[in-house]
Amino acid sequence: MSPSTPTAIAPAATHPSRATATTATPDWRRHSAALGVTASSLSAAQRSSLDRDGYVILEGLSDATWLARARDRYEELVRIEGADLFSRHQHAGSEMHRELGCRRLPDLVNKGEVWDQCWQEPRILAVVAHVLERAFHLSALSGRDAQQGFGHQGLHADWGPRVPSEPFHVVNCIWALDGFTLTNGGPRLVPGSHRLAGHVGDELADPTAAHPRQIIAEVPPGAVLAMNSHTWHGGSANRDGTPRRTIHAYFSGREHLQQLNQAEYLRVRTASRLSPAARWILDG
Repeated sequence: MSPSTPTAIAPAATHPSRATATTATPDWRRHSAALGVTASSLSAAQRSSLDRDGYVILEGLSDATWLARARDRYEELVRIEGADLFSRHQHAGSEMHRELGCRRLPDLVNKGEVWDQCWQEPRILAVVAHVLERAFHLSALSGRDAQQGFGHQGLHADWGPRVPSEPFHVVNCIWALDGFTLTNGGPRLVPGSHRLAGHVGDELADPTAAHPRQIIAEVPPGAVLAMNSHTWHGGSANRDGTPRRTIHAYFSGREHLQQLNQAEYLRVRTASRLSPAARWILDG
């Protein structure tokens, strides 16, 4: 991995900091509309699922051609950056949360046009707008795939405890390039936990243990698990060894610092293909 690549930290229970950025807040609804978000981008059932359960599975966002390109580019980046060389060590993805047995790819905004739809797709942005209900930005765009026998995580939220009157702060939209199954490391979730006060530890002495109300998300290839990241969640182990490559489009309220300062590290070549509204999503 290039030594000049900026440092970022992957979503985790102890991150992000509650420090805030000083960026002024533009008209986020206008920028969202410019990227195709409308009142009908999400159905009533999808909005209800987000409100009640804390997540929704979005299908039909990609086709076979895009999936093939995305998988090829993923593996190309692994070869270029050497992510698989560290798959059995805790140095994998040194720009992010280090995770034993997982290949990590950071800063994907700058690593190919194929990833643009992962953070600009209107239904993704509609989820973010629905959950956060205020100006937002892309905090990080990264890849993760757990190798066989690895990937099990403790249940966590991507933000600290919140009071009932406090807004939500973070959303994670996980593109399942290969699909999630019960045996390849599909994420486990506790539906409705985004509405609870307190920590996972208040209900579960060992966060790595199964929660009595948890489910394992089964998601077809090319679909997206769009999640209010206050929902308790964690990866499960890839027991069968089949691929489970994912792209995480992680958004936060615009007042919060990004995991990776997207505008600061935006390459000229990348910026040249983006619309003003897309650059705004990057905090431009």
